[in-house]
Amino acid sequence: MPRLLIKNAKALVGTFPAGVGRVSGAAMAQLPTIEDGWLMAEGGRITALGSMSSFPGITEWSDLQVIDAAGRYVLPGWCDPHTHTVFAAPREEEFVDKIKGLSYQEIAARGGGILNSARKLRAMSEDDLFTQAKDRLENMMRQGTVAVEIKSGYGLTLESEVKMLRVAKRLKESLPLQVKTTLLAAHALPPEFKEDRQAYIDLICTTLIPLVAGDGLADFVDVFCETDYFTVDEMERVLEAGAKYGLPGKVHVNQFTSIGGVQAAIKHIALSVDHLEVMEPTDIDALMGTNVMATLLPSCSFFLRIPYAPARQLIDRGLPVALASDHNPGSTPSGNLNLVLSLACIHLRMIPEEAITALTLNAAAAMQLESELGSLTVGKRASMIITNEVPSLAYLPYAFGTDHIDTVLIDGKPVRSGTALA
Repeated sequence: MPRLLIKNAKALVGTFPAGVGRVSGAAMAQLPTIEDGWLMAEGGRITALGSMSSFPGITEWSDLQVIDAAGRYVLPGWCDPHTHTVFAAPREEEFVDKIKGLSYQEIAARGGGILNSARKLRAMSEDDLFTQAKDRLENMMRQGTVAVEIKSGYGLTLESEVKMLRVAKRLKESLPLQVKTTLLAAHALPPEFKEDRQAYIDLICTTLIPLVAGDGLADFVDVFCETDYFTVDEMERVLEAGAKYGLPGKVHVNQFTSIGGVQAAIKHIALSVDHLEVMEPTDIDALMGTNVMATLLPSCSFFLRIPYAPARQLIDRGLPVALASDHNPGSTPSGNLNLVLSLACIHLRMIPEEAITALTLNAAAAMQLESELGSLTVGKRASMIITNEVPSLAYLPYAFGTDHIDTVLIDGKPVRSGTALA
């Protein structure tokens, strides 16, 4: 692998010191940068960086790829800690139902939603699922995503949940981005268990979790803890079983109602609590003093026209916040984190520096990748975004819908080549 030199960057963004794994509260706005910067990488890792005024010079130019980033920002690649990118088919017919006024819950009650996706996924081959998901992830990489968490949850049988996780493992092995996987069998109650919820939770806890842990198919467990889906007690059982097999929780809570899921997730030392569109003061109080990451999904709120998570309150209370796409066929048919960046600023009222931190360092921490990604730090992976020539960092979320990316590098290799690379 050739050595890499990026020179003359307008600024290197997110140059956190080694050992900084997450940033909380007001510190999220203090995004460290090096203006007029240079960066060296070798073997896919960052080896040195600094200001051009202190550039040491190059004595050996052979096998060196040089990128002149004059007028351009260099940022850590986006990390996406909450997605459902393995699915069988889109659900645009439900999109029309939403336009006509049906709610997410009403569509689900009519047999749509998660159960609709489960029917389609069960019938699709593993190879076809892989091909479709690979296309989605390649598109996300071109948009700057360098790490992704992929959940199961559209199978809702032992065989189909395992099939989804096998697909995710194949994606990890065939694509350059970092992939983490999550067992989300408790996504919706399958029709086969409509009269026996206990038996389905038993299947998850006593069969599925040991199986996927033993085969190395999952890094985490998840539960959709929500009114009309899974109860707090059921979530606790799954989290207990996951912990027994070394799988921390990354859980869906407080999307539509506050029913105690945040407090239970904290009790069971979940890695993250995701969604949080509906938060009571007691829910925010419970997060204080914990290491649980609040992961917010503004493109889901945008698409479903539901409340946005209270990012401003969380940050102002001194808590860390991560952002993710929630890419899925029903409530967020987009994995574009550049859109998430804009939505975070426009609707969550995060300033650009906070939103960038939430999409890089804190997002990496939300899937235990903070030692590998999330900042431009010596020793981390050289997975980066080089922007087009833009006037400021704030311009990235400000000019929403415009493609501001010139080049994307993963482990020092281009997955999208622009004029800077040429």
